[in-house]
Amino acid sequence: MPASGTTRMLRRAATAAASAALLVGAVAAVPAQAAAPGTPAGFHPERDFAGSTVAGHEGRADTADTASAFAALAATQTKGMDVSSYQGNVAWSTAYANGGRFAYVKATEGTGYTNPYFSQQYSGSYNVGMIRGAYHFALPNASSGAAQATYFVGHGGGWSKDGKTLPPALDIEYNPYGATCYGLSQAGMVSWIRDFSNTVHSKTGRYPTIYTTTDWWTTCTGNNSSFGATNPLWIARYASAVGTLPAGWSYQTIWQYSDSGTLPGDQNYFNGALDRLKALANG
Repeated sequence: MPASGTTRMLRRAATAAASAALLVGAVAAVPAQAAAPGTPAGFHPERDFAGSTVAGHEGRADTADTASAFAALAATQTKGMDVSSYQGNVAWSTAYANGGRFAYVKATEGTGYTNPYFSQQYSGSYNVGMIRGAYHFALPNASSGAAQATYFVGHGGGWSKDGKTLPPALDIEYNPYGATCYGLSQAGMVSWIRDFSNTVHSKTGRYPTIYTTTDWWTTCTGNNSSFGATNPLWIARYASAVGTLPAGWSYQTIWQYSDSGTLPGDQNYFNGALDRLKALANG
């Protein structure tokens, strides 16, 4: 064979091998998602989840100090977890066997991100018998509350009265991209949260559960008390007791008490027995 023909064959073989390698890599990797216009620089939603900023700002208690307190809670409260893309594919049967009875799953962030593991996590928890719900990681400086609520409800944040679906939830916490309160005034933050809450309610019939910490809520909303009558409280505090709650709430519905434990993701207690959790799901 002439040298030029041999060269062409070698080039074709090299091109085919390179194409195959690219294809394998594309199948193995989780597709990257482009940030929507208006999202912060260095957008990293795969690292943002309910509680991802809490320990860095508020710390956590030693496990030895909290074990006995949680042992007492286990008799009267219902154990659960929250997960995001950080956990990947979750072994739900194992989580159920270890006592998990409910799960909140991150669905969206801003208006430019959906959790690539959402279906496995949301449907998988349901299929093993857990009561589950979806949550949205808020970026109040990126777009309006109504815009983010609409995106959330359209990408997993719905609700149905089937006894196994928790109210949609809003994760509003320290800004992982910059200024603690996202550059909003206290009045502006309250308006943003109300816009989100009212939009979710209009689209699903449920007011969203609000996930936050007392410190963040006090700093960024002026400890506004106007949501306690409509929105369940999901409080984060990594200590042996839930501590002081934000104004307007006399009790927490869910307490995220640790960012690690026997269940995947963050560790939570619903403030009541399983039948009360089912009542919350049913609205």
